[in-house]
Order: sequence, then structure tokens, then C-alpha cells
Amino acid sequence: MTQRKRFASALLALPLMAALPGRAMAAAPQADASSVAISQGAAPQGAAPQSATPQSSAPRVNLSPAGDSAAIWTLQGENASISTAKMADRNYTNGLRLGYVSPEGYVPGFLQDLGRTLWGAGTQRIGFDLTQQIYTPGDNTSGNPPAYDRPFSAILMATTSLIQESRNTLSRLTVGVGLVGPDAQGERVQNGFHDLIGQRQTNGWHNQLHDEPLLQITSERTWRLPMGKLGALETDSLPALTAGIGNLRDYIAPGVTFRIGQGLDADYGASRMRPGLTGTDVYHNSRPFAWYLFAGFDGQAVLHDLTVEGNTWRTSRGAKLNIWQAEVQAGLGIIYHGVRITYTHVIQTQEYEHQKGGLHQFGSLAASVRF
Repeated sequence: MTQRKRFASALLALPLMAALPGRAMAAAPQADASSVAISQGAAPQGAAPQSATPQSSAPRVNLSPAGDSAAIWTLQGENASISTAKMADRNYTNGLRLGYVSPEGYVPGFLQDLGRTLWGAGTQRIGFDLTQQIYTPGDNTSGNPPAYDRPFSAILMATTSLIQESRNTLSRLTVGVGLVGPDAQGERVQNGFHDLIGQRQTNGWHNQLHDEPLLQITSERTWRLPMGKLGALETDSLPALTAGIGNLRDYIAPGVTFRIGQGLDADYGASRMRPGLTGTDVYHNSRPFAWYLFAGFDGQAVLHDLTVEGNTWRTSRGAKLNIWQAEVQAGLGIIYHGVRITYTHVIQTQEYEHQKGGLHQFGSLAASVRF
């Protein structure tokens, strides 16, 4: 266990280390004058006012976009029923998320300092999410799934994220607290919805994981790399590196997304619930109408997954984890006068040994509004 935690701690630092070259470039005097704004003690546009404290003699360099005074609310759902796949309720069954992202600059001072220390110059926001995710075994009708099957489990998590954006990078550091077990209300949500639509109830929730508090820390870095134009259409790629550590999941996930459309500078791709290749809830009104099609993939080295292996401190059901996992995904994003709609279709490899049903598929639909 100690070795696993040390290794996972090193993985968590990778996205932070990846930011260091960007910091050096941001401070370089050769930077293009058209994209570098140098302030002499005045706060950048859109940033929170700074207290009158002694300033360093070195100029502050800002590669950030213009200040954005809008907050963003997001409502998201993930389920096989949202996709074109004809999948039964098994594995990752359902996800619900409510998210809020503050206007730029509305960040506590100590978090502003942390962001600049980790990533250098950039505009900052703070985000809050409330998420529920439900997982069920392949056999959810007998009431007693095989010992090799994953356990019934529900996750209820509240997260806080520090988000920092420069011209072509987005960095996030997220801390989540929550719980797994009956108090996460997975059985009530799933079977209550089944009753509402006239579908049979899922049998076996009495075998679910025990109540356990959760703590999860995630570090993410995404780069936006323009790839040229095809007539009136823009193209870009979004390489990303994510690492997480906690009693919920220890993993590292490099991946990349490719996009084609118009107004690609408005965001960093469609958001998804973690774990997975996700963009962000942050987007800008770069034009009245922006859109893109996208496809991407990631590989994951998963050292621990509580939803597969079972409770940390109590005896529970659990399956044998597949360390090497992968996903492919495709979808579209539309931004129209401050409203963003994104859809992602996800295909996942098996998460554990003896997983039934082949590749798992689900859809992710998110709606965001700027205020």
C-alpha cells in the first residue's frame, strides 16, 4: 500500500511539472508584444483587486485572455440511454453533475498565489461541483452477483477546483470530498427512476459497498495547439495529462482530442465527469455562434479503483482491477449567444477481469449557461 501511494504521489505531480516550461516561456523577454501585457503594479483586467503590498521589481507578465466577468452554470448527465448504444444497466450506470465556475478573478488570495506558483501567469477562476455516480455489476438481476463481478456502489462527491487559463493552456487542481455507500443514495435514485419510467428495479443493492468517506485530489493540464485551417474551418489538437490520488482512485491518464469547426478558441473541449478525457466548463463568447466536431482517446494506468476493488478498510465485495485501460470518444459542441451544449459518446475497455458485455459505452450530455 505504501509503495502504491508513493508512486501515485509522483504521478500526481506530473501535470504540475509539465507546466514549468510554460512558465519559463511566459517570462521570456522575446515574447510577442501583441500577446504580452506588462502591468506595473495594476491588477490585470478581470482580476481581483490586489492589496497594497510591496511588489517585486520584475515586471508581471500576463499571457491571459481579456477579463471575463461571467459565471458559468453547468448541468450534466451521463448514461447509456443517452447514447445510441443498446446497453443494459451495468458498470458505470449513471452520472449526474451540477457545476458552477466563478467569473475571472473571484478567487481567494491564497489560491491566487498557489496558482501563480504552480503555473505562472494566467487568469483564474474557482469551480464547485456536486456529483453522483452509480456503478452496478454485470449481473444485477439475481441479487447475488458472482464473486468476480464488480460491486454495487454509489459515489456522492463535492469538489472545489482552482482553474487557471493562459492563451493556449488550461490547468486545474481539484480537491474532492464525499462518500461511497448507502448514504450516497444510489439505490434510491436508480430504482426510483426505474419506477418512474415503468422499468424493472435493479436487484442486489443490499450487497453494495459500505459507507466510507472519500478524499480525492486531481491535477490536470490541457494544451490547445492550432493545426491550421481547411477553408473556413479551424482545426486544433488538445493534448492533456491528468493524474489523481485518493482512496477513490489512483491513476494517470495521458490523452489527446482533435477538433474541427469554427471558434475553437472559445473553450478547451467538451466536459465529462472524471475519470476520463475531459475538457472544461470554462468557455468564452469569442463569437455569437461557435461549433466543433471532435474525437479523442486516452490511456489510463489505474493503480486503485474503489468502485471495482471494494472498500478500503472494511471487508466488501470486489473484483480484480485491470491496471491498463483506455477510452475513445467523439462528439460535438455548440456555443450560441452564451449557451453551450456538448455531447460525447464514450467507449471504454474492460475495467476488471472477467467483465462481461464487451466494450462499455455511454453518452455524456452537458448544458452550460453564462450569467
